[in-house]
Amino acid sequence: MVPTPASPVLLPFDGPLVPARFVRRYKRFLVDAEGPDGLFTAHANNTGSMLGLLRPGCEIALSVSANPKRRLAHTLELVRLPESCGGFWVGVNTLTPNRLFRRAFLAGAFPELAGYEALRPEPAFAGGRLDFVLTGPAGTCFVECKNVTMVEDDAAMFPDAATERGQKHLVELTRLAREGTCRAALFYCVQRPDGCCFAPAAVVDPAYAALFREAVAAGVLVLAYRGGASPGGIALGGRLPLAPWPE
Repeated sequence: MVPTPASPVLLPFDGPLVPARFVRRYKRFLVDAEGPDGLFTAHANNTGSMLGLLRPGCEIALSVSANPKRRLAHTLELVRLPESCGGFWVGVNTLTPNRLFRRAFLAGAFPELAGYEALRPEPAFAGGRLDFVLTGPAGTCFVECKNVTMVEDDAAMFPDAATERGQKHLVELTRLAREGTCRAALFYCVQRPDGCCFAPAAVVDPAYAALFREAVAAGVLVLAYRGGASPGGIALGGRLPLAPWPE
């Protein structure tokens, strides 16, 4: 049985983060940083644009892998906005939503998912894989997790770059919801403290926004939760409402 959480859910980092200054991003997955011991290159697994975050000289924080075989030991985890923009940390590691969802689900932190007791990662479908399938007395629920780093007009938004892969996930979740034999859910992990609601980023990816609205109409559950990012870890916060959109 999934327990009821007695305290807030925190996903800690595996060890202390390395503070540095951002220099440049290139070849999609590479970041040059200036740390205490000089210039070094790190891995950035975020394929989005990270719009408005990565400014030359901004503060960043990186984790260090214990795997000696890794070509790049450091991974970009956090970006700090300047004081003029709030002065807070933003979590940019796209693996964090899956890890936080798993920890929070097993802690019983999602009242919307009561009745599901077990989870299995990466269930397959014809066009790829989703992140989790939940099972229990409530039946079956498929879940896809996304990381949110963009806020515009007080709304947390996804995606920050066009995503065909994300569109495929929406199509599959909508199909599952319409079939009616199981539930389908989207977990959006908003790794920044501003933004009072959630909306699809229609300006960035109009196709994704249209498919998102179809998914909501079909009954796909949208779980947009704040994930408070700091060098101490990522803490599950409150759920954000959906922003209204024009008919």
